[in-house]
Amino acid sequence: MINKKVNNVKEALQGIENGMTLMLGGFGLCGIPENSISELVQKETTNLTCISNNAGVDDFGLGLLLQKKQIKKMISSYVGENAEFERQMLSGELEVDLIPQGTLAERCRAAQAGIPAFFTPAGYGTEVAEGKEVREFNGKMHIMEHAFKADFAIVKAWKGDTAGNLIFKGTARNFNPCMCGAAKITVAEVEELVEAGTLDPNQIHISGILVQRIFQGEKYEKRIEQRTTRKRD
Repeated sequence: MINKKVNNVKEALQGIENGMTLMLGGFGLCGIPENSISELVQKETTNLTCISNNAGVDDFGLGLLLQKKQIKKMISSYVGENAEFERQMLSGELEVDLIPQGTLAERCRAAQAGIPAFFTPAGYGTEVAEGKEVREFNGKMHIMEHAFKADFAIVKAWKGDTAGNLIFKGTARNFNPCMCGAAKITVAEVEELVEAGTLDPNQIHISGILVQRIFQGEKYEKRIEQRTTRKRD
């Protein structure tokens, strides 16, 4: 069995260069590859195209890369809680391709499955459909969307083994699974890394065949994006 373990985040991200296209898992601040994002900030890698549901918040997640002007283009579905993302988009400093959330997920999954393109009704009749092939299926109009092409997919999982098998926990099982294997190289950072054969095969969400590098992360903050509380009865 191939050992996919690398010693640290620096080794895991070797080969990432300026101008590359990266997929990054997570939803809001849930399940984001915190260690890998911090390393990209330290590496000062620039001119990046990032495929991610959103861009975190101003001082955390992909927001850290935006602050340093390391991202050239964001391909995402939600501007959300990041004021700097919104500012750069409106000022023209940042290229932004906003995509319906389901289409974003399916373009990742299509790349994972080796499917070059697919048809979806989402976005028909809007700016999303401009310049795209349109066909009618069962009396409903659909637009053609292409699978993503990325150099690296960087994901975060709860547990993993040295063969690259992954288990996601709770809501962190969002865009992470469909990004595994959807790029030339998939890097997984995990909270707990165990030896191959330790995980229950019935609990594994992603097979190691879709992962090229895996390492155990550290010092996860797991911030809460919007804390909502109520008064005690």
